[in-house]
Amino acid sequence: MATLPITKRGAEKLKQELHRLKTKDRPEVINAIAEARAQGDLSENAEYDAAKDRQGFIEGRIKEVEGKLAAAQIIDPAALDAGGKVVFGATVDLEEEDTGEKVTYQIVGEDEADLKQGLINIGSPIARALIGKEEGDTAEVQAPGGARHYEIIAVRYV
Repeated sequence: MATLPITKRGAEKLKQELHRLKTKDRPEVINAIAEARAQGDLSENAEYDAAKDRQGFIEGRIKEVEGKLAAAQIIDPAALDAGGKVVFGATVDLEEEDTGEKVTYQIVGEDEADLKQGLINIGSPIARALIGKEEGDTAEVQAPGGARHYEIIAVRYV
C-alpha cells in the first residue's frame, strides 16, 4: 500500500476523529438500534432503518480513517530542512504578479486541505506548480480563468 503524506497536525485530527467515532458515535448508534428494535415490527420501522444506515456509515468511516492512519507518512514541517525548497508541509508566501495580491499557503495532505485556512492539497494545481521551487522563483498555475503567475516571496517550515 502506498504511503500518504500527512502533517503531524493532520494525523492528530484523524486520531481524534477515530476516537470520537469509536467512543461516542458507535455506542450512540448501537443504543438507537436497540431502542428501535424494542418498538416491534422492523419491516416498517423508519428509526431502525435510519439507525442501521448510520451504523454502516460510522463503521465505514472507522475503516477509512484506520486505513489512512496505517498508510500515513507523518511529516513534521518544523523538522524539515529542505534548503529553502517548496516541499510537502512547507508554508509558502506568494505574490500574484499581475495583481500584486499576496497569499500564504501550506501544502498538506488531501484530508487536511482547507483553502479558507490556507491549507492546500499536495495534488492541487497550485501545489504541484510550487513543489521544488525556491524563494524568488516564479510558478505558473493553470487556473480556470487562464494561467496565473506567482512569485515565491518566502518558504517557511513551521
